[in-house]
This record gives sequence, C-alpha cells and structure tokens, in this order.
Amino acid sequence: MKGLLCSPLPMLLLLLPPQETELGFAGPKCRTGPLDLVFVIDSSRSVRPFEFETMRQFLVGLLRALDVGPNATRVGVIQYSSQVQSVFPLGAFSRHEDMERAIHALVPLAQGTMTGLAIQYAMNVAFSVAEGARPPEARVPRVAVIVTDGRPQDRVAEVAAQARARGIEIYAVGVQRADVGSLRAMASPPLDEHVFLVESFDLIQEFGLQFQGRLCARDLCNGVDHGCKFQCVSEGLSYRCLCPEGRQLQANGKSCSRCREGHVDLVLLVDGSKSVRPQNFELVKRFVNQIVDFLDVSPEGTRVGLVQFSSRVRTEFPLGRYGTAAEVKQAVLAVEYMERGTMTGMALRHLVEHSFSEAQGARPRALNVPRVGLVFTDGRSQDDISAWAARAKEEGIVMYAVGVGKAVEEELREIASEPPELHVSYSPDFSTMTHLLENLKGSICPEEGISAGTELRSPCDCESLMEFQGRTLGALDSLTQNLAQLIARLENLENQLANRK
Repeated sequence: MKGLLCSPLPMLLLLLPPQETELGFAGPKCRTGPLDLVFVIDSSRSVRPFEFETMRQFLVGLLRALDVGPNATRVGVIQYSSQVQSVFPLGAFSRHEDMERAIHALVPLAQGTMTGLAIQYAMNVAFSVAEGARPPEARVPRVAVIVTDGRPQDRVAEVAAQARARGIEIYAVGVQRADVGSLRAMASPPLDEHVFLVESFDLIQEFGLQFQGRLCARDLCNGVDHGCKFQCVSEGLSYRCLCPEGRQLQANGKSCSRCREGHVDLVLLVDGSKSVRPQNFELVKRFVNQIVDFLDVSPEGTRVGLVQFSSRVRTEFPLGRYGTAAEVKQAVLAVEYMERGTMTGMALRHLVEHSFSEAQGARPRALNVPRVGLVFTDGRSQDDISAWAARAKEEGIVMYAVGVGKAVEEELREIASEPPELHVSYSPDFSTMTHLLENLKGSICPEEGISAGTELRSPCDCESLMEFQGRTLGALDSLTQNLAQLIARLENLENQLANRK
C-alpha cells in the first residue's frame, strides 16, 4: 500500500505485540484544517475479540495524531453489525481523552454485517448538523472511513454512490477476509487512493501510519465543494482554481472566461447503460457540465441539448429549451440514470431524425449554424451503428466520440467525423476523464473549432438577398443555356427522322 507519512513510527513499537501497546504517532499533530471525520467500524461476529482489540488500538492511536477541536477536526465513531450504533457523534467531544474513554468502553455488537445500512446511517445521521457536522455552506470536508473484515450482507453500491453525491469522501479499508469488489463499490475515486486491503489485523497499525499520511497530505480538492469550473489544485491547507491555456480566471476565483461568441447547435448523447454504474454516471454529468462551462450558451449563441440512451432513448432536454449555462447545468444534474442495455445505433438514429430538427430547437440550415453531436459511451453497442453513424455525417453533423473504460475503438472511429485524431477521445477510467476537456474545448469552442469564422446571417439581410439574387440569376442563366442545347438536339433529332421518311 502507498501513502505519505506525517511522522516516523519508532521501530520498537512495531516489534511489540498489538495487545501490549497502543498505536501512537510521534511528532506534531497532523493539521488538516477543518474536517468532519466519521469512522464506521465493523463489529460483526466474524471480528474475533483480539482482532477487535487491535482495531480499538488503531482508532486510539490515529485519534492522538489528529488536531481535534470544534474549529479543527471533529471526530465521530459508529459501529455496526446487523444494526448500527453511535459510539459518539461529531459534536460530542473536543478532547482526545474523552474520545479515548468512549472507545475503550466500546462493546462489540457481534452479529451480521450490514455495511450498506451503516453507510446510510452515516449519510443521514452521523453527518447531520444535529449530530455536530458543520453545515454544507461552511464547505468543511466530510470524510468517512469504513473498516470491515467481510462481505456485506446488504447492497452497498447504490447507497455509497448517494453518500458520495452528497459530498462525503469515502475511504474503504478491508482487513483479512474483506471483499475487494465491495470495497471498490464503496470508495471514492480515484480508487487507488481510497481503497486499502490489509492482510491481517496485526498489520492494521501499519495502515494507520499510511492513512495518517494520507490525511496530512490529503488533496483538499477531493473533499471540498471547491466550485472550480475547470481544475482545482491543492496547496497545503488551501486550494486554488486553474483555467486551461488561453482562458483567464474570473474575479470570483472559480470561473474561467468563456469561448468567444460563436454559434453552435450541440447535442450530447450520453450512455446510461447498466455498465456505467450510478457513481460513474454522476461523474459523467459533472464532465458534461464542465463542457458547458466552456461554451457561450444563449439562444443566439450556443444551444445545448442532452439525450440519454440505454435499451431505449430519452431526450432529457432539447436544443431550444434553455438559454443560459446555469439552466443547462441544473438540468444536467437533475438527469436520472436509466441503466439497462447499450443501443447506440438507436440513439444515433434519434439524434439524426429528431434532435437536430427545428421542432427541437435547432436553427434552420439557411442560417449556416454548425451542428455538433458528441457521443459518450463506455462499451460495445448491442445494435448496429454503421448506417446511422454514416447518415449523421451525411446530414452535415460534425460527430465526436468519447469512450471510457471498455469502449470499442472501432465503434468510436465509426461514429466520429474525420480525422479521428481530432474527433475521438478515450479515457481508461471515469475518474480521469477531465484530461479530455482541453481536446474537446479546442474542437468545439467556436473560435478554435469547427465553427471558426462562421458568420450567422439572417436570410432577410440586404447582402444576403443580393447574394441570393446573384446565385439565382446565375443558376437561371445556366438553366437557359442547358435548355437551348436540349432544344437544338431535339430539332436535330426531328430533322434526322424526317430525312429517313
């Protein structure tokens, strides 16, 4: 396991048996800044008495290393088996001695392993203001550390996704017999920083060092509602927002300057199949909103529509519905995950036949507004995509394909416009998608991409009418010449027939 250490542990301590010492961390307190930290401890019957004692020592030692206090780190502890019990809430104690006394008095529940129930309790109760958590507007990071030794007897993926969506950063620590798949389903991304597997309870002390280091050097951007529109960078106990090259950070310190005014009709086609999973679908929605942040959204500028597909296709909102970026982003966050299959071909047909129609808010072709489709998928389509992928490009829609995880490169290339180097993007993991944003911005932003130099003109403008008249007269002249040639050929044919008689 990886992790940075805040302070070294004397080697002598590691040589002592667990029951003869408590894990203590030398050096100064780990000052993380304000933090609401809840430990969720498995005390099911599979945790043997001496193993529970080791876990108890781990908790006490870790607490001693934290800078606890009403304005610093607040700590709560809950234990669970077939039921959930609060050992002490976040607002109960501000001194190490009181916390240690409560932990020493802890009696294991010794029943089943209802980890999902424990996560739900942590989300709804332990992190409530009534229990001592600071209110959401205070933007204090909320961190849950789940320590378990077995496979949950209930479902954890959905409730853990809900907890993460509420801003709770989850570390999943598995000891000995723990199920790795369940740990990964519970933990926050990136998983390599939030999932720990300890071979035995004897080694949990070593994990304590690593976890202390992770807290001391924790990335505030992962646990804080930072509000950065492009990228958040942690700097010690604070953070700052960055913008991509060529764009300026605005006065609020969060937003980036938008693309210069341009005119694009953009429809996002988002895969909502079962393979995406609820927690990753939330990341996809966040990614979509980061794309929206690049755009000058308005009825006269860029219009945005969103379609979700799985075994069926659903228009979440059409091009003509929202006139500001804020409205679009709010609508994206409200989208509900569909699950089921992956009918990408059906979705492409819907895009061509409906999404870019004037009835759905697309501007008339006469206005020369570029039409852009962005397909987001994580797997192989269950129907044929060839015909409608080709049809989309024949209709003049500039197609982009973004693949994640098990997405098939051949399908992405078939969906996308030429050249694929500019229109196909791929990320191996949902948690690392943000690196694709700059490529998409360079392609979609009006001043840099397909609509560079596009002039939106009314067909009623004088210059447009004169241009139309010129083209029409030219076409009539050409038609007159063609008719004259056809009449001459007909007369020649009539003469030949008359001579034969």
